[in-house]
Amino acid sequence: MEQKGIIFSGMRPTGKLQLGNLVGALDNWIKLQKDHKCFFSVVDWHALTTGYEDTSNLRDNVREMVIDWLSAGLDPENNVIFRQSDVKEHAELHLMLSMITPLGWLERNPTYKEQLKEMNEREISTYGFLGYPVLQAADILLYKANKVPVGEDQAPHIELTREIARRFNHLYGEIFPEPQTLLNKVTLLPGVDGRKMSKSYGNTIPLGAYEDEIKEKVKMMVTDPQRVRKDDLGDPEVCTVYTFHTIFNENEFENFASKCREGSIGCVQCKMSLAEVMRDFLEPIAEKRRKLEENPSIVDEVLNDGAKKAGEVARQTIDEIKEYVKF
Repeated sequence: MEQKGIIFSGMRPTGKLQLGNLVGALDNWIKLQKDHKCFFSVVDWHALTTGYEDTSNLRDNVREMVIDWLSAGLDPENNVIFRQSDVKEHAELHLMLSMITPLGWLERNPTYKEQLKEMNEREISTYGFLGYPVLQAADILLYKANKVPVGEDQAPHIELTREIARRFNHLYGEIFPEPQTLLNKVTLLPGVDGRKMSKSYGNTIPLGAYEDEIKEKVKMMVTDPQRVRKDDLGDPEVCTVYTFHTIFNENEFENFASKCREGSIGCVQCKMSLAEVMRDFLEPIAEKRRKLEENPSIVDEVLNDGAKKAGEVARQTIDEIKEYVKF
């Protein structure tokens, strides 16, 4: 199959993934791998921008996340899956790009301003936090990626990457393509309590959940608060269970919505049906995860092989840059 371009994307290692990660990004990666040359990186240096105080779980978090990537369907035979810190050229290009990036470009980054407010209880007024979009640009440009799948919150960073690429090309010659933003088509997946799914809220569903855990999580899901009895007319639009049906039960969710509105199905029955659908969806992922946990050397092999492949491309790009910059 003819490849449509080069993809780069990465995730910070936060440990085991949850369903929000699958719907928000990973599912899109799995689709893109079919007809693109893909570089998927565990961006562990990025993890230090807000979590530099405690790195005790960093190695375990890397391993757990890669296990979830493989379990969900990322294919290491057709993709380059690697750990960012294993390819030192990321740091080298970051340094070079930081020399030409105006400070004002970073200070007006909306994500930077928002996170300073949201995380005001932590000391993140560091050069690394201010400059991490430059590191992100280096991640992308090192592989001359022309497409970057991201959520809307990261779109300004890709535009900054394009600006940095244009500035570098203007100064030294046409080296880098200007990467295009591929916005993930995401349906917001709430947590079991109706809020944003987040580990900090304790409302997540693990990607590798088995049947018993799925049932318990689904039982906890909030439903229409105005619906007290089974035959009360419900509003599926305010029900977390219905939101999950729309994502994991695409062929039947409209039927469940109709029954809810007419009061012909109770919330317990609706939850039981959802739990069955989610069990069928997650069981293959959970089983593959179990096998990978029993064979940890597989993850090491994937990361080592990925580092070699990524390193070859990265060194070629750095050598080319050095010629243009006259090092």
